[in-house]
Amino acid sequence: MKVVIDTSSLMALVRYYMPFDKDDSLKNFFYNKVNSKEIIILDKVAIESKRNSKGVIANILDFIDEKKNQIKTDLLLPTPSFIRDLENRFCYVSRKNTLNEPEFENRKQQFLESADAKLILYCIPKNDSLNLDQIILVTEETKTDNDLKVFKKLPEICDLLGIEHCNLPTLLDEHYAMKLSNYLK
Repeated sequence: MKVVIDTSSLMALVRYYMPFDKDDSLKNFFYNKVNSKEIIILDKVAIESKRNSKGVIANILDFIDEKKNQIKTDLLLPTPSFIRDLENRFCYVSRKNTLNEPEFENRKQQFLESADAKLILYCIPKNDSLNLDQIILVTEETKTDNDLKVFKKLPEICDLLGIEHCNLPTLLDEHYAMKLSNYLK
C-alpha cells in the first residue's frame, strides 16, 4: 500500500497530533513511512506546506522539505481524457458558466498546476502497469462545497475516478492499525 497525502492532512497532523506526541514517536513513525516511500510527499505538497500558516508544517515535519523525500510532479501531465473530465465532470457547471472562456482557461491552468491536480494525476491507475501497489489519497477535505471554487474537491473527484481516499484518522486507525494512545501523551 502506498499513501499519497495532501497538505490539509499534514496540517491536521501538525495541529492536532504533534502537540501531544510522546518522545517524537509519531513524528518518527511518519518519518520512517516517508523515508521508505510508503507515504508519498509530492513536491507541490511540500511547497504548499512551506507557504501555509507560516510554514508550520515544514518546521515541525522538517523531513518533508528534503528533496529525497519528495516525488517530482513536473512529468505528471494530464491526458486528453483528464482535460475533458476537468472541463465537464470535475467542475461545477453553474460556476463555469459564469466565467468567460479566458477566465475559465486561466482557472483550469491554475488547477492543473495545483497540488490537488498533481495528487489526482499521481493516483490515477496506469493502464500499462499491473497496479500491484494500492494507492490511497489522504485528505481532510470533505465533499461539501464551501469555497465557491470552480472545481470540485478531492474526495468528489476521487469518487468519480475510483481512487480510494480517506482522512488521517481513518488512515491511522484502519490502514495502519495504530493505537494512538501509544504515541500520544
